[in-house]
Amino acid sequence: MANDKKLVKAITARDEDFAQWYTDVVLKADLVDYSSVKGCMILKPAGYAIWENIMHELDARFKATGVENVALPLFIPESLLQKEKDHVEGFAPEVAWVTMGGNEQLPERLCVRPTSETLFCELFRDSVESYRDLPKLYNQWCSVVRWEKTTRPFLRTTEFWWQEGHTVHATAEEARERTEMMLNVYADFCRDVLAIPVIKGQKTDKEKFAGAEATYTIEALMHDGKALQSGTSHYFGDGFARAFGVQFSDKDNQLRYVHQTSWGLSTRIIGALIMVHGDDSGLVLPPHIAPTQVMVMPIAQHKPGVLEKAAEIRDALKAAGLRTKLDDSDKNPGWKFSEQEMRGIPLRVEIGPKDIEAGQCVLVRRDTREKTVVALDKAAETAAALLETIQADMLARAEAHLAAHFYDALNYDEFKDAAENKPGFIRAMWCGDLACELKIKEDTTCTSRCMPFEQEKISDVCVCCGKPAKKLVYWGKAY
Repeated sequence: MANDKKLVKAITARDEDFAQWYTDVVLKADLVDYSSVKGCMILKPAGYAIWENIMHELDARFKATGVENVALPLFIPESLLQKEKDHVEGFAPEVAWVTMGGNEQLPERLCVRPTSETLFCELFRDSVESYRDLPKLYNQWCSVVRWEKTTRPFLRTTEFWWQEGHTVHATAEEARERTEMMLNVYADFCRDVLAIPVIKGQKTDKEKFAGAEATYTIEALMHDGKALQSGTSHYFGDGFARAFGVQFSDKDNQLRYVHQTSWGLSTRIIGALIMVHGDDSGLVLPPHIAPTQVMVMPIAQHKPGVLEKAAEIRDALKAAGLRTKLDDSDKNPGWKFSEQEMRGIPLRVEIGPKDIEAGQCVLVRRDTREKTVVALDKAAETAAALLETIQADMLARAEAHLAAHFYDALNYDEFKDAAENKPGFIRAMWCGDLACELKIKEDTTCTSRCMPFEQEKISDVCVCCGKPAKKLVYWGKAY
């Protein structure tokens, strides 16, 4: 930061107490409020506006690959949920059940959806008959409920908002291709829109989605060195299809089971935005996702002509396609600046009587607080260029932070030292044995984040047991 002066005293410093800093930012930036239902959050306008932009950006990317949106019920009959054994066992501890309808006991319990695989299987079973019906590429935007014991806004809540994509294909090859395609959509979105670099790879069997043959993940690194699973894509093979009888007639008129995928990204990604880019003054939003990209701030607005000129600048910026607002409230400028910084608005424009006289305005970056004086007729052009610079600089800083927090561990002592003293991703070889994975978690609280697609061999032996190694794994402490 060019100037890391703390302007908002209500926020705990990041390096003093990162968890409290996060909560302070979420609440002070007015993103959410707590609800009367334990573990559930109210998404306020500022928070929902970010989610709206995420939905808009992702939805366009999904549709570019042929995906269509649908909406399925909130409730799942218990008998339907029970059809896939591994799936139901994986979600059983988190399921909320409805047992009463009005004043009457229901004949069958209804699960409040924790995810919708079973409902989509029912839909596919009834709508797929021939190979000509394939593939079906569906997505829905909805909320889901998972009864969490410990909650924190965005990162882990009892109810959260997400999208869940579900597709069925004629062949395993097509389904696997779709699984990796959607993971790449997530990774590109995080990089290009959220300015968050991620690592990509496959989850271990212990960490994969319940009922999946393979789970792929993007993992982001937060400011405090902890990982955050930011999006997942699952290859189901034909396991769900066999459980639910989802078959089709192929070109030879032979009955075959479909191959399925599922993929999702949730409001948890807003937590990543906060923890990757925020500072001691609040949010720092990348311009590509910021609901308001530019805030025009009139100085001494009570003086003749100031508000009118500020409105002209706002209109010129909006005409240039920039999401712009004018703060014409009667708060003093210092308060307005502090509020703009807290909310993470990427750029502000200051305009006062002396600026009008000189035919200029001042542009101030949120990320570095650097000031640029520019002629009024160049304000829109310069602001647009600055926003792209801010976006690129934020990505570059996040990439540098990620690159500086990889640590190689060749033996268990090095691993434990890194886990204790070096927050970030630990690269270490693994034998593939679940016992070693569990021991590492028990000893260090680190979990396997992913097995990267681009495998290296940094050692011949497992970092935990010393037996021959099979995979390079990225390990880390995580949210």
